[in-house]
Amino acid sequence: MSDVLKEKTQKREKKTGKGASEGSHGVRGKDTRTKDSVSTVSCLTELGHHDDNTRMVVSMENTYQLGPYKRFPVPAVTDILKDVLTTYLQEEKYEGEWSQKMTKTICEVIRAQVKELMIPRYKIVVLVHIGQLTGQSMQISSRCLWDASNDTSASYSFQNSSLFGVATVYGVYYD
Repeated sequence: MSDVLKEKTQKREKKTGKGASEGSHGVRGKDTRTKDSVSTVSCLTELGHHDDNTRMVVSMENTYQLGPYKRFPVPAVTDILKDVLTTYLQEEKYEGEWSQKMTKTICEVIRAQVKELMIPRYKIVVLVHIGQLTGQSMQISSRCLWDASNDTSASYSFQNSSLFGVATVYGVYYD
């Protein structure tokens, strides 16, 4: 920062009685670079004045974790799917509007119960399909980038006299 800008900044601070970080409106990104990583820390400073000499150093360490410590518990998740689908769909008759609302409700319940298992470093994706039984067939497929050694899924199908429900939970490892 030039000497003229520093003097203007100091005069403005004296007049307002505030420091640069209290009364300013601009955003300055402080960038810290180490050998293997880049970290950015943002703070409030004067609008338009960037000083590259005062960069904050943030030390981030690598975890060197290449795989999960705890695997995705497929049997436990399948039990959750079975319990939730059976509980919510056991005595129901198929209706179009009801199935839209029930699909969202079942997804939220399943997601909450799977999150209670506290599976570290896995992202959870829940899909639920509810349809009417009228002698038709249906194929459900999905597609994504998949690591066969760490990513997995659990699925369960439920059927009563008027409807079917299929729930799938994908556990995608996040490193």
